[in-house]
Amino acid sequence: MQFDDLLLRYFGTTDMDAITPAVREAGIEKMRVDLGLERDEAKRFAIWSLLAMNDAAPDIDVTFKDKGEQEAARNLLDLVIAAKGG
Repeated sequence: MQFDDLLLRYFGTTDMDAITPAVREAGIEKMRVDLGLERDEAKRFAIWSLLAMNDAAPDIDVTFKDKGEQEAARNLLDLVIAAKGG
């Protein structure tokens, strides 16, 4: 999955500045539903990653059963936090 494709699917735009709070909330809700339904591990990780970038990701240990995926998710969270200056 391409990042731009995810943005278009969930927010209707690739312009992050154009996403209104209402569109963001609707997109997050749709991502949560899709995350629960998706069975492809790579697609699940991509959806979870976009949720993490929006401070809306569910718990890593609940979302990912595989230890490698959990570690990758924790690494991504570290990067997201660092990028936000935290």
